[in-house]
Amino acid sequence: MSEWVKLKAADGQELSAYVARPAGEPKAALVVVQEIFGVNSHIQAVADEWAAEGFLCIAPAMFDRIEKDVFLDYDEAGWAKGYELYPKLDIPKALLDVEAAVAWLHSQTTRRVGVVGFCFGGTMAWVTSCRGKIDAAVGYYGGSIIQFVGENPRCPVMLHFGGLDSHIPAETIGKIQQAHPEVPIFVYADAGHAFNRRPDAKSYVADAAELAKKRSLLFFEQKLVS
Repeated sequence: MSEWVKLKAADGQELSAYVARPAGEPKAALVVVQEIFGVNSHIQAVADEWAAEGFLCIAPAMFDRIEKDVFLDYDEAGWAKGYELYPKLDIPKALLDVEAAVAWLHSQTTRRVGVVGFCFGGTMAWVTSCRGKIDAAVGYYGGSIIQFVGENPRCPVMLHFGGLDSHIPAETIGKIQQAHPEVPIFVYADAGHAFNRRPDAKSYVADAAELAKKRSLLFFEQKLVS
């Protein structure tokens, strides 16, 4: 079951969020953090997939501070708009929006709360693990994690990267691994950036996406459910 709800961040900013509920009582809860394309049909589908695994999920509309109702496709127009909006995102304010989503989950369930994010969302998963109050985080191909590599997670974290990612070179991944040997970091040799993006045939790599999902699910089962 899915719906849209309204959130209010600590600074008073209001934003929309997509909610996907499991069939029964949730075993844990997740904030699903978007790419630079908004809470589009793909991110909604990701939330739905995690809900099918038993997690109560919420995907906050991170662009609402800049522009409402951003749902971009993976075409030329979508890329252009995404690149226009992305530089306007402010990490500290974005963290307030993720924290508003975390608070909403806590209002709905007493279960543990984690964050899973993709691209920009992957970076936000890392930042939230270091600055927020969550129980676990998984970040997929977070290109700006390196900017925050000096910060230390307060909860268990898992990271996924594509070995062929033209946005995140192997050297960058190596620096993250060196700075945080305690963090499980998986590199998928035959995958590039956004390998989990199923609707985008140019990016999606089924084998890598399936393995990353399996690892992430086991991780969340251990850290949020057990």
